[in-house]
Amino acid sequence: MKPTLPVLLCATLLLGACQRTDPDVFPGYAEGEYVRLASPIAGTLAKLHLRRGDRVAAGAPAFVLEQDSEQAARNEAAARLARAQAVLDNLKKGRRPDELAALQAQAARAQAALDLSLANLARQQQLVSARYVSPARLDEANSAVSRDRAQVRELQAQLRIARQGARADEIRAAEQEVAAAVAQVAQADWRVARKTLNVPAAADVADVLYREGELVPAGAPVVSLLPPGNVKARFFVPEAALGRIRLGQPVTIACDGCPAPLPATISYIAPQAEYTSPQIYSKENRASLVFMVEARSAAQEGKADNAARLHPGQPLEIRLAGSAR
Repeated sequence: MKPTLPVLLCATLLLGACQRTDPDVFPGYAEGEYVRLASPIAGTLAKLHLRRGDRVAAGAPAFVLEQDSEQAARNEAAARLARAQAVLDNLKKGRRPDELAALQAQAARAQAALDLSLANLARQQQLVSARYVSPARLDEANSAVSRDRAQVRELQAQLRIARQGARADEIRAAEQEVAAAVAQVAQADWRVARKTLNVPAAADVADVLYREGELVPAGAPVVSLLPPGNVKARFFVPEAALGRIRLGQPVTIACDGCPAPLPATISYIAPQAEYTSPQIYSKENRASLVFMVEARSAAQEGKADNAARLHPGQPLEIRLAGSAR
């Protein structure tokens, strides 16, 4: 027996009523912002501490790349620094005590030679006055005195220099060498440190992209982490409902299997429409415009348990706070 027209109309109305949706509820899904740990320096993966699915705490070791070359460069830089510092310390000092004693002995010997020359000059002057020797002997004695006096002044100057150390310009140049060596050591330390990475924040290990023994290019992620606070809800709001959405607005997130709705706040509203028609906006087609909106759960306030209950790709239902069920 075929159904009558009134029955068909009634069934159609009931079906349409069942398909009506709440204007304050929007379908969406969970989205994750992954943290991909990578080293800026290439190397063979020597040790991997994480496995996919692990839940790790902040500061836990993640992986280690071989660092023989970087460690050797660090040792070389440290040796260069020690050498530059030794040169600087040596320039700031005077001569060694034995070297000073040798110069002092030479100066004393020169002074003794000068005293002898002066005594010989006095005798020659007396002999020349008495006409016992020719004036040429007096000239020789004067020349010997001048020579010995110059020798004394030279050694006294050398002794003063030996006590003072190097010149100021030489010391400044040596100080710059030390500074350059310190910078080289710091750079070498940084390169060694970048071969050993730790987990920056408590997270779940979403994926492991390399295995021990494989060569990891510079900048290539080795592990992918998902901190609980990096899970957010993403949904799309029709253009007609956009005026009721604002940043910081509270919402609730429901999901299959969740014991209770999760509180969240709207953290982002896209400035441009998505899935739009290529035609010029008009009253006829603007109803097809939707805007992407994101909401973050209470994990952003230190309550990571709520966000940990959501999984990227999980279907969600977002309800504007204060709306009736």
